Amino acid sequence: HCCQKCRVLSIQSHVVRGYVGNKSATFPLQVLGFEVDSINSVQFSNHTGYAHWKGQVLTAEELNVLYEGIKLNNVNHYDYILTGYTRDTSFLETVVDIVQELKRLNPKLVYVCDPVMGDQGSMYVPENILPVYKDKVVAVADILTPNQFEAELLTGRTISTEKDALDVMELLHQMGPDTVVLTSTDLTSPHGDQFLVALGSQKMGKARSTQKIRIEMPKVDAVFVGTGDLFTAMLLAWSHHHPNDLKAACEKTVSVLHHVIKRTITYANEMAGPGKRPNPAQLELRMVQSKKDIEDPDIVVEATIL
Repeated sequence: HCCQKCRVLSIQSHVVRGYVGNKSATFPLQVLGFEVDSINSVQFSNHTGYAHWKGQVLTAEELNVLYEGIKLNNVNHYDYILTGYTRDTSFLETVVDIVQELKRLNPKLVYVCDPVMGDQGSMYVPENILPVYKDKVVAVADILTPNQFEAELLTGRTISTEKDALDVMELLHQMGPDTVVLTSTDLTSPHGDQFLVALGSQKMGKARSTQKIRIEMPKVDAVFVGTGDLFTAMLLAWSHHHPNDLKAACEKTVSVLHHVIKRTITYANEMAGPGKRPNPAQLELRMVQSKKDIEDPDIVVEATIL
């Protein structure tokens, strides 16, 4: 992959041990030929699913200082910006300012945003972060990857059917982003309840024609951390290689996730021993071991065009 236009600014969490946030996104993007500049929004010992964690949080002011340094050297030129989990409203507002400035410098810049707020009906960020996403962030995003709950929060609609989900994605398009992927939903799969349904919608060209897809992934009985961050990073990468083909980009993205998760669960079960549930340390994504799958994934799912 010869990537002329592949410089990514990724503003996400950092952990000393394990794979979440920037640790989940950087290596896969680098393997696929992207230059990744990382700003670590937090630096923790490990993700917060462990019994203990320690660390530091970057403030909005400190984020600004780092960006100023980049700017003073005139190297604030990016093709992509990637953001994920953020707890602090002023930090998120500073991110929006940076995105707007970088878009002025490069009008073709693509902002890939995972509006992480919660899951399964409950929020795990402060509630005052929602209006910042709703009123400021989504408007400047180009690719948005909410789960069902986050999409419902952003639009004020409830999703019970596939049609509801398509309507919600249309509303999200109207709010800004040309590409929207609902990374997980509670919708029933035509193939039965052992499958997780994701949906995508992409506006293309001057005519604004829309490609809508459904993609299904086998459910895995374990809690992984960092998979959402990997999903969004891979969607960035594969959308770059398939700019007007959301179907292909999503098939490759989901296939990468499938291979990484499969390798991880196999390893975790081996480490835990028979009849024991793996612990968070054993369930850390087998990222480095999956290098070949990331570079050239065997396609294990086919998306349906709706």
